[in-house]
Amino acid sequence: MSKKTQPRNTVTALTGRPNAQVLIVGGGINGIATFRDLALQGVDVALVERGDYASGASAASSHMIHGGIRYLENGEFRLVRESVQERNGLIRIAPHYVKPLQTTMPVFSTFSGIMNAPLRMLTHKQRSTKERGAMLIKIGMTIYDSFSRDGGSVPKHVFRTKKAALEDMPALNRDLKYTGTYYDASVHEPERLALDVLKDGLTAGTGTGSDATARATNYVEAAGSRDGGVLLRDRETGEEFVFTADVVVNASGPWTDLTNEAFGGETKYMGGTKGSHIVVDNPELLEATKGRELFFENNDGRIVLIYPLKGRVLIGTTDIDADPSEPAVCTEEEVDYFFGLVKHVFPQIELNRDHIVYRYSGIRPLPRHEDTAPGFVSRDYRIVDTPIAGLPETTVLSLVGGKWTTFRALAAHLSTDITTKLGVSRKVDTTGMPIGGGKDFPTTDGQRALWIKSHRDGLASETVDRLLDRYGTRAAEVVDALVTGPVEPLESDATITRGEVRYFAEHEQAVHLIDVVLRRTNLAFVGGVTIDLLDELADVLADTLGWTTEERADEIQRTLDVLRESHGVIVPLTSASQLA
Repeated sequence: MSKKTQPRNTVTALTGRPNAQVLIVGGGINGIATFRDLALQGVDVALVERGDYASGASAASSHMIHGGIRYLENGEFRLVRESVQERNGLIRIAPHYVKPLQTTMPVFSTFSGIMNAPLRMLTHKQRSTKERGAMLIKIGMTIYDSFSRDGGSVPKHVFRTKKAALEDMPALNRDLKYTGTYYDASVHEPERLALDVLKDGLTAGTGTGSDATARATNYVEAAGSRDGGVLLRDRETGEEFVFTADVVVNASGPWTDLTNEAFGGETKYMGGTKGSHIVVDNPELLEATKGRELFFENNDGRIVLIYPLKGRVLIGTTDIDADPSEPAVCTEEEVDYFFGLVKHVFPQIELNRDHIVYRYSGIRPLPRHEDTAPGFVSRDYRIVDTPIAGLPETTVLSLVGGKWTTFRALAAHLSTDITTKLGVSRKVDTTGMPIGGGKDFPTTDGQRALWIKSHRDGLASETVDRLLDRYGTRAAEVVDALVTGPVEPLESDATITRGEVRYFAEHEQAVHLIDVVLRRTNLAFVGGVTIDLLDELADVLADTLGWTTEERADEIQRTLDVLRESHGVIVPLTSASQLA
């Protein structure tokens, strides 16, 4: 019998005891972080996610952990201050995934935008597409630096005139007048960081199975309300059950209104905008960036970025009003827009569609904004007490807004509100608490060599080094899993072992092949997917998860379809061995 027809252990943990103090609906980074915070307080908490963890809005980020220098123009000083503090904090508590990133902003005028900026701040309307000049950007960077003083997590900004700027980055457009260079931070593996946060929450709970005080499962959706509780549906088996909680947190991101509607309530909180990105393999462009993010204003007034990552270059992003009930995809018009912005900064570099290895798009969980221009919609968050007719005895809290950078602070805020409503005292402050594999992460070459030597357990040093990069100090758990069986690298990608693929299924709730390709690894992001690779991955997962031959074939086909339809990736169906 196929294991797909049987409930997963994570689901039976919920059906075995279908109640908790808190139920979180939504397994994006903010829902997961709130789950972790509540579990640390000793609260009995459960979380359900209708797809895979961090597969919705959280999967469509620009891979940035940033203070949001452009939010200063919106007058969002509280958000910028909090964001900078959280950025600096994440560099310390999640150093395995969050790292400082030098960022350069090319500037093409001196005084432009001075008159329009105050009006933009007051009205949140786009007063003009005329670009912001050096004077305005210098003021912004100075204010930004003032928020960053916490012991020097990142250096102060540097402003360069044209001659020095072109000596610094020779490939830049020679029409520029200045550059401003400052530091923000990047998150190299956002989906893996989300998994780390989730695992922290699961570890913080007590008990096992249905007795656990921290339970979470993916591929279970909140389908409605029934008998005063939330109707949950296992999307793998179709099984439905009612789950009750004192507090229900709607952390559905851009789908918050749709979730409330399913519960039996009507809200109009959300007004998300679509943001798309492309990933290109272009060595000339990669070299031109000098390892830095280029963050600048395009000639339409939109702030955009060019960011070297994993040997590729990430280009984004757009900001277009979107309907959350429709799939978000990166359009050809957006691709043309990205090519135009690269040409604006690096006019000599040729970029075409053959260079694109991956594209993605998502909807930001922004508040409803009526006639406010998309770029000026607040990136701040709020928590709304939401009366729901279908859940009359339950406190429902809707999370509106939120972004990657502030997930820890947001979770602490939301968790505090929840514990207050429950009459529970907070036990733990997560400020400064290491996340997952960031705990005791070696930050010097000597520390790294010592960690690898002491955790090899018979594996090659090069293998443990790769594992440390991929998992932080949680690599020790992966090593333990690997040494229980043969450590064989995949033939189609020697940087990943068959044991790791088993680990994704057995310890990280990977349910489908696409979970591994998109989120447990960055194989698709860098353009590394081949039919040979999919065959190998499917073989391991089929053996681990008990797929039938037909299910294995369906998983490969589904992965090919998702890559093509959502990410513009067409995988040739001829294997390398056949070509040889």
